[in-house]
Amino acid sequence: MGDFGRESTTDEVLAGIDLSGRTVLITGANSGLGQETARAMAARGAEVVLAGREQAKLDAAAAAIRAAHPKAKLDSLTVDLASLESIRAATSRARQKLKKIDLLINNAGVMACPFLHTRDGFELQFGTNHLGHFALTGELFPLIEKGHLKRIINLSSRGHHIAPVDFDDPHFARRAYDPWIAYGQSKTANVLFTVGLEARFAVLGIHAYAVHPGGIDTNLGRHLTPEMAEALMKRVKASDSTFRWKTIPQGAATTCWAATAPELEGRGGVYCEDCQVAEVDDAARDRGVRSYALNTSYAERLWALSEAATGVRYPS
Repeated sequence: MGDFGRESTTDEVLAGIDLSGRTVLITGANSGLGQETARAMAARGAEVVLAGREQAKLDAAAAAIRAAHPKAKLDSLTVDLASLESIRAATSRARQKLKKIDLLINNAGVMACPFLHTRDGFELQFGTNHLGHFALTGELFPLIEKGHLKRIINLSSRGHHIAPVDFDDPHFARRAYDPWIAYGQSKTANVLFTVGLEARFAVLGIHAYAVHPGGIDTNLGRHLTPEMAEALMKRVKASDSTFRWKTIPQGAATTCWAATAPELEGRGGVYCEDCQVAEVDDAARDRGVRSYALNTSYAERLWALSEAATGVRYPS
């Protein structure tokens, strides 16, 4: 599909695409992949809402984007995905301020952090990476329904290969906490959430895509000790002998591709990597999506768990 691949950048993927009049909301837009996605889409005329925890960092990101693109149409929304109260307040403001959302890009995330909990008592990685975005997306759904492009992008990772979702103990109440197992579980949840969205809302023309950006050296790794970082690189190189870091514009390219590619029109519920739809593969360590991440019955279990945990109800 298409001529894009591992080396493609955001600007190459979006070349010739006009996003004028389109509203894009991006979580984690104050740095890294989120900021680059915001810049690239603003450069194509989109009105971009940068969402993140700290206003000062959002302001700095907006200033950097405007330095490159003085006519960029930017707004900001402060939200802490580790707090359902913050999500309710932020989405209430968004519903008052915005007429629609054409593209929702659930980009924010935490990785391999110590055993911590969100304000609501969820394990931090599962709570932020999945449950926070589940709640945010649900609260923003009236705006997504009014959009034109109607695509939801969930940033997953090849980290989903590490672990499926443990439905009996997602918050490590009874099992020993492992930061990588917790990360892998949260990234699998991002794919299953994508499958659940597609099953429910494709009939409304709303489609969802999970994205693996590739290996990029961003502040996602801020919780890694030197020993953890070394162990991670050993594991990555053992599974992919040709591994090399992507640049941030290359890393954000698959997000931009999934959000705009004409060949994905009418088709969602898929996992994308290197600007392509990935194959289901339960053995390869350097590519592909695990079948458990696309399992429709698991997606239903996760949906029920997520509704119960967050209290958020989607349109039926």
